[in-house]
Amino acid sequence: MKLSATCLIAGIDKFTESTGKAVSWLILGMVLLICYDVAMRYLFQQGSVALQELEWHLFALMFLLGGAYTLKHDDHVRVDILYQSSFVSDRGRAWINILGTVLFLFPFCLLILFTAWPFVENAFYYNEGSPDPGGLPHRYLLKGAILLAFVMLMLQGLGELLKQIQVLRHKESR
Repeated sequence: MKLSATCLIAGIDKFTESTGKAVSWLILGMVLLICYDVAMRYLFQQGSVALQELEWHLFALMFLLGGAYTLKHDDHVRVDILYQSSFVSDRGRAWINILGTVLFLFPFCLLILFTAWPFVENAFYYNEGSPDPGGLPHRYLLKGAILLAFVMLMLQGLGELLKQIQVLRHKESR
């Protein structure tokens, strides 16, 4: 079991790392797009609804699809009052992470998945696009990213949970 858990953790981490690095390229795309959009609006008085929507879509994708990467690198927001204090051991931190994952991360992800499913399904069914004239078509793809993002977050959460269980087992075997 130890080897298979280690392989699973490594596979999840590799997947999350590669998707996180791929998503990071959206930042460059968004910066270039915003520069172009601003230049067109202020220098040539030519605005575009589609460009503005694309900026919003890239921004949304960065945060949605970057969540698992953030969790992997432990850069998410947490209340560090107890966690970072000197009187909490590595074993105590492992328990905090396990409880946080099981009691908060997984239920929240499942809540989002179950409540977003009809929302996304409806968008795909009606081939939803922008309601604005000149806006982007295929908005359902962006809404579909909500489901993908929370599945990725749960997958990385599973990897983190297995890492914390290994920390507990390692401490017990000493």
